[in-house]
Order: sequence, then C-alpha cells, then structure tokens
Amino acid sequence: MKKDYVIMSDNMGDLPQSYYEEHQIPIMYLSYTMEGETFDETHRQSNEAFYRCMREGALPTTSQITPNEAREHFLKQLRSGKDVLCLSFSSGLSGTYNSCALAAQQLREEGYHIEVIDTLCASLGQGLLLYKAVELKEKGADFDEVRDWVLQNRLNICHVVVADDLYHLMRGGRISRSTAVVGSMLSIKPLIQMNDEGKLIPTGKSHGRKKGLRALVNMMGEQMGSRRDENDIFMICHADCEADAKQLAQMVQEAYGIENYLINYIGPVIGSHTGPDTLALFYLGDQRMSSR
Repeated sequence: MKKDYVIMSDNMGDLPQSYYEEHQIPIMYLSYTMEGETFDETHRQSNEAFYRCMREGALPTTSQITPNEAREHFLKQLRSGKDVLCLSFSSGLSGTYNSCALAAQQLREEGYHIEVIDTLCASLGQGLLLYKAVELKEKGADFDEVRDWVLQNRLNICHVVVADDLYHLMRGGRISRSTAVVGSMLSIKPLIQMNDEGKLIPTGKSHGRKKGLRALVNMMGEQMGSRRDENDIFMICHADCEADAKQLAQMVQEAYGIENYLINYIGPVIGSHTGPDTLALFYLGDQRMSSR
C-alpha cells in the first residue's frame, strides 16, 4: 500500500488563500517589514493596504524562511505519518530553498521521507507549477510521479513581466540608476523574463503600458510552441492594477482561445521588489526565454 503524502509550499506562489485551504496545502510564510512593523503568517496586511503604503513612499524589506522554521513546518506533517513533497520559491531569488533543503536533509537522517524541489519559479509561475502538481496528485499520482513531473516541467513554466516603476527595480539591483531615470522620463516599461537559473532578467522594453501588455501576449505565442494544447489555464498576477490584469486576460483569450485563467495579486514579499503596477503572465511553453 502506498504511503500518503502531502504537497507543501510557501506563500511565494501567490495563489489565493482559498485555493490552499480547499486543497489542504500547508504553506510556510516569508515575512516582510514596513515602517517598523513586521508582517508574517499570524500578522497580515491586505494587499491593497500594502500597495497603498508603497505608493506613499514606504520601502519594505523582506526575510527568508530559516532552517528551523522550515523544520517545524515539515514536522507538523511528518509526525502525522505523511511523507512530504515541498515545492520551494526559486533559489535564484531567495535563500528559502537552501533553508528548506537543509532542514529536509536533517529530517531524512532522522528517518523521515521528505523531498524539497527548487521550483526555479516565482509568484504565479510557482503557483502554476503547484497547481499542476496538486492536480496530478488528486488524479491519483503517487509521490514519485508528481516529483518527477515537477522536475521535468519546472523550466517550462514561462514568466513574462512588464514593470511600471523603474525605481524599485533599481533598488533591487535589476537596473542601473541612470537607466531608471532615463526610462521613467521616456515612459519606457521594462520587459522581464525568468531564466533557467530562476532569476528575473530584463530582456527588452516597451514604450508605454499598452505596448507592454501586447508584448506579453506576443511572447506567450512565441514560447508556447508544442505545449500550446496543454495550456488549459493561464495565470496573471498584478501589483494593484487589476483592470490591466483583466484586460491582459481578455487579450490572451482572444489571441489563443484559452478560456480558463486565474488572476491574483503579487504578494507583498515579491511586490516589495517589483513595486506597484507590475503585471505578469504565466503559462506552459517549450522555452522560457524569447529574444524580444
């Protein structure tokens, strides 16, 4: 008889809280501090309030999950007799995966069965990978089958992003100060993609917001390739610009005929680095990066 197992993750996947609850997915929380106040699993702030504070000039800082925190979260599941498969936030953007991997190694030495996967994804890219993994599990796939699918497909989760406020990208070291100043003056919107190392890389630019949205749709068409028919759902996240997210969803539907989609906020931890009005699109593709 196959042993029961649980899929875990962290809050960097940016799926709605209702999804985690409905599918009984335990979540670890990275925290952030803004204006002297720390927000975490037990003390939360609404997305709307978070972005309002950012628009007013607040500069939040973020913290990763520690090995001890990861260990305690894992033990809650392992002590119930279940194996654990954890899908972690990209190691290219945070030390959280390394913390989880260290905790898992210690627990394996104690006789538990646990594996941690570096998703090399972020936000709803990580969310889409988790969504597909949970779907497989609920269809009857065992631990090894889900793990293997995730490992084989994590680099096929495409992330295409248009940023609005270049200051936050500059603060995070993504672009230079001079680029930020000139770009803001010319209304240049950087286009960003996730590379195979799980890092967000500026790969192009658009002149104006509308052209930025069109660029995301075009990149999706370039990257889907042979995986196009597998895209029964696409996902969009936004940094407090829901109207643009809905417009982007309509554009994708009209271009590619994919009916199902999910829209949600970019959570505060990632939003601390992207700033307000960032918009991102996620789907399955043959390749992650386009030359745009």
